[in-house]
Amino acid sequence: MSDKMYRVALASRPDGAPVPANFSYEAADIPTPGEGEVLVRVHYMSLDPYMRGRMDDAESYAAPVPLGGTMEAGGVGEVIASNSPDFEPGDFAFGMFGWATHGVQPAKMLRKVDQTQVPITTSLGVLGMPGFTGWYGFTQIGKPKAGETLVVAAATGPVGSMVGQVAKSLGLRAVGIAGGADKCKLAVEKFGFDACLDHRAYGSAKDLRAALKAECPDGIDIYFENVGGMVLEAVLPNMNRFGRIPICGIIAWYDAGGLGEGAQGLSGPKIWRTILVKHLLVNGFIISNHWNLYNQFLSEIAPKVASGEVAYVEDVAEGLENAPAAFMSMLKGGNMGKQIVKVI
Repeated sequence: MSDKMYRVALASRPDGAPVPANFSYEAADIPTPGEGEVLVRVHYMSLDPYMRGRMDDAESYAAPVPLGGTMEAGGVGEVIASNSPDFEPGDFAFGMFGWATHGVQPAKMLRKVDQTQVPITTSLGVLGMPGFTGWYGFTQIGKPKAGETLVVAAATGPVGSMVGQVAKSLGLRAVGIAGGADKCKLAVEKFGFDACLDHRAYGSAKDLRAALKAECPDGIDIYFENVGGMVLEAVLPNMNRFGRIPICGIIAWYDAGGLGEGAQGLSGPKIWRTILVKHLLVNGFIISNHWNLYNQFLSEIAPKVASGEVAYVEDVAEGLENAPAAFMSMLKGGNMGKQIVKVI
């Protein structure tokens, strides 16, 4: 076995959208696990929108990646050395190994992955953090009731597709918003949405708002917020009184940097007045605060994934060196389903 690993580091901080020069592909020595630690050869790693925020040196719910530091990511791979009785070589484990071919983590920070029921890649998407995020935000904050109407943007991503499928299983009308006709077709035919609107087909928030009103004749009870921007402008006037808005992400504004000070769109007074007069519950959440419910999520959703009742789509880029290009494309909506990198 080679004594070298490879990683992608943060070479510089983006000014707006990330560019290739913000990343560097480097060789390093394979780390040696210490007491209670495990060394994993990463097979697949996850790419997620939250990583864009980690590239900024701004106050947030987690520390930024330091310049020269390995980009952050969850990964799944084979244990090749272990100093813990909980893992042995040949086991598969999920952990925060970063954009790298190898990683060492304390055993207590790893989750053993069962590869006998579903592919190991599902631990990065439908049965991992993104799927759990969708399930938690929708069920715990959205508080759905049969007969209500849900709208979720980024409907074919691993978060949005989970939200839509859970909504349908609970008897709601599910309307997706996605970027492109192919994604909208996928939302309806693969994930079971009642309808899906292509936001790229509308020239303004006003036009999208009118289309949403037509697809949601009884108004919108739950808006699962993934994107912000024009979609939020279109949705808010269509919200019903006492509607709920779980805020998972605002990807349309991420490239504005920091806290999104440079973002354009809906003005503060208009947002707050709508929240006030419609008695809306708006609740931001960070899924890392809610892992105590992860086993409940797994017990409910994993059998449905194994049986095919819950569908998923994975978009796999080949090679760690291609992770930056896949990441930049994902931030612009270029992926179809959960974006993953096949590391080896």
